[in-house]
Amino acid sequence: MIACPRCHSHEIHGYNYGRKLGGAIGTAAGAASGAAGTLCGAEVGASMQIASIAEALLAGLVGGVAGCMTGVALGQVIDENVLDNFHCLACGYNFNSDHH
Repeated sequence: MIACPRCHSHEIHGYNYGRKLGGAIGTAAGAASGAAGTLCGAEVGASMQIASIAEALLAGLVGGVAGCMTGVALGQVIDENVLDNFHCLACGYNFNSDHH
């Protein structure tokens, strides 16, 4: 359990900015990449088949999930090692995982 290094309280809030931002960016990039990769292989013409659209949507979803997971993992490393991710609700001190 995380405790404040200043007052030793266990009333700690984690900001998790890195995880949130990494997940959002990863989701967007993965979804765009997955959908674009599928659409590049599809024939572009007057009548694009419904199957190609469905494949692009599915690839976008899968790519979005994979990108989100990767972004969250990278964001967690940033939260734990770079940012002062934790905030003590008792004394107001901000600290990172190196201090607990």
